[in-house]
Amino acid sequence: MDGASRLKGESDSEDYRSSSGSDVEKAQYTSRNTPGRRAKAPSAYSSSSRETSGSHRHLLLKTSKTRRKSSSSYFYRLPQKIVKSMCWALLSTLLIFVLCLIRASYTSSRQVELGTVQKSPPKPPPWEAFPFLKRYHGGIKSLVPRKGDVPEYPHDPEERPQGVENTTVSIGGAEPLAKSSSFDPYPKIGQDYVEKQECFLHPKEELRIPKVRYYEGVPRGFPDAVMGSYEVLGLRDDICFERFGRLGPYGYGYSLKRGGTGAGLHGDRDGAEDLLTESGTLSEVDYSNVRWEQAQASCAIKNAARFKSMGAAGHDTFLGLDIRQQAASQEDGDENTSKDLGDDSVVGRRATHSSPVAVNHTTTGPKGAKKKLTLLPRTAVLIRTWWDYNYGTEDILYLRSLVTELSLLSGGEFTIHFLIHVRDDNVPIWADTKIYKRVLENALPAEFRGMGTLWSERQMGLVYGGIQESFFRDLPVHGVYRSTFMPVQYFSHLHPEYDFVWNWEMDVRYTGQWYHFFEQIRKWTKAQPRKGLWERNGRFYIPSVHGPWEDFKQMVRVQTEMGTDSPNNVWSGLKPHSGNPIPGSPNPTQPKADSPVWGPEPPSDVLADQNDPQPPTTHEKDRYEWGVGEEADLITFNPLFDPDGTTWFFTEDITGYNTTSSLPPRRAAITTTSRLSKHLLTLMHRETVLKRHTMFSEMYPASIALHHGLKAVYAPHPMYIDRNWPPAYLAAVMNAGRNGASGGARTSVYGGREHNFKGTTWFYDAGFAPNLWRRWLGMKVDNDGGEREELAGEGRMCLPGILLHPVKGVEMVVEGGVKGDE
Repeated sequence: MDGASRLKGESDSEDYRSSSGSDVEKAQYTSRNTPGRRAKAPSAYSSSSRETSGSHRHLLLKTSKTRRKSSSSYFYRLPQKIVKSMCWALLSTLLIFVLCLIRASYTSSRQVELGTVQKSPPKPPPWEAFPFLKRYHGGIKSLVPRKGDVPEYPHDPEERPQGVENTTVSIGGAEPLAKSSSFDPYPKIGQDYVEKQECFLHPKEELRIPKVRYYEGVPRGFPDAVMGSYEVLGLRDDICFERFGRLGPYGYGYSLKRGGTGAGLHGDRDGAEDLLTESGTLSEVDYSNVRWEQAQASCAIKNAARFKSMGAAGHDTFLGLDIRQQAASQEDGDENTSKDLGDDSVVGRRATHSSPVAVNHTTTGPKGAKKKLTLLPRTAVLIRTWWDYNYGTEDILYLRSLVTELSLLSGGEFTIHFLIHVRDDNVPIWADTKIYKRVLENALPAEFRGMGTLWSERQMGLVYGGIQESFFRDLPVHGVYRSTFMPVQYFSHLHPEYDFVWNWEMDVRYTGQWYHFFEQIRKWTKAQPRKGLWERNGRFYIPSVHGPWEDFKQMVRVQTEMGTDSPNNVWSGLKPHSGNPIPGSPNPTQPKADSPVWGPEPPSDVLADQNDPQPPTTHEKDRYEWGVGEEADLITFNPLFDPDGTTWFFTEDITGYNTTSSLPPRRAAITTTSRLSKHLLTLMHRETVLKRHTMFSEMYPASIALHHGLKAVYAPHPMYIDRNWPPAYLAAVMNAGRNGASGGARTSVYGGREHNFKGTTWFYDAGFAPNLWRRWLGMKVDNDGGEREELAGEGRMCLPGILLHPVKGVEMVVEGGVKGDE
């Protein structure tokens, strides 16, 4: 009994230990973590009846844990109503969030459309931190010889310029002003040319034209041109012009009663009377009765023998009459009939030249032999204006200077003409002669009447019909903005007597003499060789960085043939000649070097024209001989850059070309102020009429010249900048394109980086140009300058010849204190 009881007690105790979860878990933990003891694997069989099987032990543990978990889950389960409420709340929150996003998107779109988006101001460009230059506004009382003077800018940043810090001059007891001189840039006529006949303002009265006057030297410390060069172009930079000597011959500085404009009667007038005197007599001209069309036509008749024959007249499709027939159809006995023709003053000139005027193009040699004379080309200067333009006093002075210096004093080498845009397309100027005459008579000031030709965008749509309308940037393809040269092409078609046409704008000014500038530009571009010409055309010439012109030429050659390691090349567009013009093609890497332009570069799907000029030899064998002595077909005043790959806004404004595989090769020059040959204008006219091709205004002439192998030249005229830019940084910004060019890469200055031109004297929106012109006229700009500053300081400003653009809305104060345009 005792043994059985003891066995039963031990069995009960063993069962109790086996059923106790905490003790079993504690035993297992102790067995696993006690050092020196090896855990025994549970076995289904045991040598002792006191040990239970492992499977039974695990089953007991598993059952105990499952029971506790089940009990715990059931205790924390949420009611279904609460779960449903939470789901609906979550769904509502998501729906409200989506609606808020839609509302925000709509509101943002409306703000963009209305222009009311409030943005944080952008970070100012680096050039705004550069200090302003001060010696542009030096006066005539501080004139010093150009040679030996230390310019305020540009200079080595490590070298401080001497003699420039003191920007004032002691006026007390100052010596009297030096005498001015008359400026005469007109060349002496050689024996191989017909002698020039003098022209007058009034043909019957023989009223001579006074000449522009200048001073020797420049204001002390006057900056050098940072881009372009006087020396390269042959322009004079050792003289300067102030406002009375420059504009006095055209009515500036004397009253309306004496035939002047009544402007310029205030401010510094020291020496003004001497500037208005020529050969000891007062040279004030009464312009109240001057008719420029008569003076220009009379000058052309006198000098007809100097120029090539007029040739056959053009035919106006809309008026339906030959130009000569129109002139002949006018009533006899009216001396002013040719000035009031429905076409233009050139019509009158053509009628006059077709009348019996003896033209002898030969001369007799010393032994009686006949010698053929060299004849001059005819050039027209088209002033782009519109029918309701408000001509102020300053505009009149500008136009008088153009007609006088380019046409009359040159003996008729240039013909000044107005190309007038009729902005109302509902006025049928092409269909009714009376309407044409009425609009033309009211479109110009009285003294310039008879010198204009009307055109409208609807008329261009009739002449150049069939062109695909794309409304690029919401602009019509026949509009003046996208197709500026359409009326120029048509004018050249109607007037083939002109070998060259200058497309000139109303907001261009020049502080020097016009003929000197035009003639030096013509001679320099004529002397340029074709080798490397397109590559030089695409770069700004910065003398302080590039050195002499010859060094610049060789630098461009090396950059083209060898390429550069500039990181800007990463952002250059893929060229068609690279072998992989389409992005994504195998091995689309751009070659380091560029292929120089040598001959015509037509679009890839167009056969070259057999009449296009071809190189006489290979590019390697040429010794900079091809093109020397050849007149340029296109002359521009900004680099002819490659728009491919840039951020320029109009790089893809191409109409009529096949663009499925690649865009045609193109070049562009900002601003349309340029000279175009009759050959180039004829090609543009035929491309537009027959092939329905056209491009954006600033891209079309240069691209046609590139396609047909014509000679195009960028003339590096002197450009100034208003702040103290480090020259090396300026060169890096302006020539930030592919391989040191100004275009061909996304980093180009053209497009999103055009703000860098704000402080220059030549760009489509340059801010320094109008400010400098107004200060030169004695006006106050941003509380600087004006009459008080001139009288208390160095006197009125004196500037070398500087081409300025744009200059708009200059209001001069005339007699009585009223504005000149009132």
